[in-house]
Amino acid sequence: MSGGRLTQQERQQIAVGLADGLAYAQIARRLDRPTSTITREVMRNGGPTSYRADLAHRATERRAHRRRQSLPPQRRATAQDNGRDDEAVREYEESFTTLFMQQGLPKMMARVLTCLLVADAGGLTAADLVQHLQISPASVSKAISFLEDQGLIRRERREDRRRERYFVDDDVWYQSTIASARGTAQIAEIARQGVGILGHGTAAATRLENIARFSDFISETILRAAQQARDVLHTKPETGTAEPSPGDLRRD
Repeated sequence: MSGGRLTQQERQQIAVGLADGLAYAQIARRLDRPTSTITREVMRNGGPTSYRADLAHRATERRAHRRRQSLPPQRRATAQDNGRDDEAVREYEESFTTLFMQQGLPKMMARVLTCLLVADAGGLTAADLVQHLQISPASVSKAISFLEDQGLIRRERREDRRRERYFVDDDVWYQSTIASARGTAQIAEIARQGVGILGHGTAAATRLENIARFSDFISETILRAAQQARDVLHTKPETGTAEPSPGDLRRD
């Protein structure tokens, strides 16, 4: 499978494939490229209905030029400092960001979340995010608030430091999964309420009862799996708080 940056000819082939209604995976096979590369390329350049090869190629050249001009010396020296290919790291971050966007996260929130996920520092400040992503402090603040509301990150202010730092760690990911399970359980609860209102035995009530049963099963399965994974794969933090049980999912 070929690597490196997409050429202008490859971008033209992507445009032809999109016009023919091909899936990203089909276009990727034609070009001998990862599907994630094609997905990222299309998503960041107008989407499947607005993608133009010439505009995408020029935009990529402009972004590469801006990166070379804006990267601070310590960032340009990354490959020498830790043995990583800085360009490969950026490509990986873009792939992760694209995945989050496909799953419903707004672009800026997806970029910030990815940045926190791949950070070696164990947490980043708002200033770190501004510098790394080359975005405004206001954009960082909005993204942080959104991600915190979703339970995807946590913030911490240490006594010896004035600035807050933001983290994505194992416990945050666990808690986010639990929050997702609770949301699914709430769908089950509201669907079940409709059964009595619409009348047992009616088509609508039967549909809602099936939704409730399915959602109940999924929420409780997620909860059990998350707890088992946490116990087996991670050291359990000493929080002093009780873990939620399947019944707790329906209390909120």
